[in-house]
Amino acid sequence: MKRKSVKIAACTMAAVIAFSGIRLTADASGDLNSVLPSAGINYYLSPSDKSTSLSDIKEDVERASSSGLTASTEETGVKGQEEIPVDGSATDDNQPKISNKKIEDIIVFSEGYTKDLKEASNAEKYSDEEEGFKNLVIAQVRSYVNVRDIPSEEGNIVGKLYNKSVGTFIEEVDGWYKISSGSVEGYVKGEFCVTGDEAVELAKEVGTRIATVTTTTLFVREAPSLDAPKLGMVPIDDQLIVTEELDGWMEVNIEEGNGYVSADYVKLSTEFVKAESIAEEKARLAKEKEAREAAQAAARKASQEAASSSSSSNNSSSQNTVTYSVSGGSETGQAVANYALQFVGNPYVYGGTSLTNGADCSGFVMSVYKNFGVSLPHSSSADRSVGAAVDGLENAQPGDIICYSGHVALYIGNGQIVHASTSKTGIIVSSASYRSILSIRRIF
Repeated sequence: MKRKSVKIAACTMAAVIAFSGIRLTADASGDLNSVLPSAGINYYLSPSDKSTSLSDIKEDVERASSSGLTASTEETGVKGQEEIPVDGSATDDNQPKISNKKIEDIIVFSEGYTKDLKEASNAEKYSDEEEGFKNLVIAQVRSYVNVRDIPSEEGNIVGKLYNKSVGTFIEEVDGWYKISSGSVEGYVKGEFCVTGDEAVELAKEVGTRIATVTTTTLFVREAPSLDAPKLGMVPIDDQLIVTEELDGWMEVNIEEGNGYVSADYVKLSTEFVKAESIAEEKARLAKEKEAREAAQAAARKASQEAASSSSSSNNSSSQNTVTYSVSGGSETGQAVANYALQFVGNPYVYGGTSLTNGADCSGFVMSVYKNFGVSLPHSSSADRSVGAAVDGLENAQPGDIICYSGHVALYIGNGQIVHASTSKTGIIVSSASYRSILSIRRIF
């Protein structure tokens, strides 16, 4: 009977710990993680002060560990302690009682402990990232600094590191920094860049803070609280721009506006603009030239067509329907844009891919391109890597994919996009610059 009561007691303590949300192997720090599994249960039976500092916790845990106390659900709930009957009554004078109040104290303490543990883990991760910033080389110039194949102005130019662009420090040679950035590796003159401690604060300014969703569906809330109304939803692996980092919450930008997500369900990182190789620059300039020429030709054609039809249109009656013009770019890109415009007014459905019955933003883009034999991912963040990069909205062409924080759209020309916006608006046409653009990708 005594043996049975011990097992039940052990289960009770396990339930208390599970209910409190404590993970015995929480990765706050290497030394703390290594001793918690053996000494954790013993510690929860001691002080219940929620304000206990993390350093105090670590000291107590390490002291318990060094004294040989280990958790044991097989025998006594806590090895080296008296057995604790589940009903709280002592089987002899030497056994302690465990009251409901004590369980409440344990839970209250463990909640405070979990909070300390999370804060320590987040602080440590952020500190590690800041330490990594010291190894960055950030250009501080009006336009760009050349990347050369040897640490000399006589060296061949292999790429360009534009202002505020970032590379990883490899070594210093006679005032030159050897860096790796994007597809480029070479030397930049140190006087035009910062690295080390100077790069830490600058990196926070020039980098884009990204929160990558790590759960299947994450709710974005109107305020930093689980009780706040839901503003929207984002799927796993979506990447959101972080506008502010709060205690346990991130303010992010989504299609419905600025909202908040729990730090427990995102992975934080910082993205930087990288160097451009000479070959990449040549390819980009060629595309830009082609786009300008195509846009000029399309503008001339549109002007001629407008002039020839002006007399007949003057006598026609006005209509309430809205039309959108698609001009410039490749013929296939125009076809993509025109095809997408057919579905304006249809509903937005989270997770949907139907152009008629409802699609979300990436489902809409995916289904439009599917009609042209192109397979795209059902993910706005993954769309940031498809096709070829386009440098700036001024170089965008109809059919290009415009990527935002947690959102994606199709460019139709004239500074406009067509996209599955929200459940309230459905598929609509908007200004492409209504939000900050993360990237532009070209398929055709």
